[in-house]
Amino acid sequence: MGALVEIRDVCKIYNPGENEVRALDHINVIIGEGEFVAIIGQSGSGKSTLMNMLGCLDVPSSGSYWLHGQNVSELDDDELSDIRNREIGFIFQGFNLIPNLTALENVELPLIYRGVGKSKRKELSRVALKKVGLEHRMDHKPSEMSGGQQQRVAIARAIAQAPPVILADEPTGNLDSHSTQEIMGILRELHSEGRTVILITHDNEIAAQARRVIKIKDGRIEEDSSGQQ
Repeated sequence: MGALVEIRDVCKIYNPGENEVRALDHINVIIGEGEFVAIIGQSGSGKSTLMNMLGCLDVPSSGSYWLHGQNVSELDDDELSDIRNREIGFIFQGFNLIPNLTALENVELPLIYRGVGKSKRKELSRVALKKVGLEHRMDHKPSEMSGGQQQRVAIARAIAQAPPVILADEPTGNLDSHSTQEIMGILRELHSEGRTVILITHDNEIAAQARRVIKIKDGRIEEDSSGQQ
């Protein structure tokens, strides 16, 4: 199992100087291909900053971040955007669906940005929606679906072009317990198929469903251990 993600001595400092905030303080993390990792921490722990770093949404103040063997911490905004498109499937707490688009059109949208042809992207989107159990809801808009169904659309959108990394930021935060278990089941299934799943959460019960749990506190890794499965 090769290293897919490698964070080396990363610091992220806001307001350098007297009132500086060290959101990340000399973080070192290696995540191998095919791992299912939960990163857990309370508000202000640095987990959101770490997620932004992992998702190529931000770059470190110092240290380096290697993704698939490439030092992405040295890339400009356009290059980071290209990496995000190719390497990372995002799942957000707020679903981030376009209200006036159907489920199928929402899943297709990132594929349009990636230059995938019309027939190919429709096929990929249908397959992804079927995978999350929404083959009969493809023509429904977000307002016509439950929160759990909307999150499944968001997962289909994230996995449609089979990115190497699935980055899920509090994916069950807005869901009831039944929908939460459905979504966690889908993430476990994706992991069993060989995807690398990185889950950001503040919930110990959710984190425990991952194979590995990394606890972050005050910008530092406090604990890095196996989960309960």
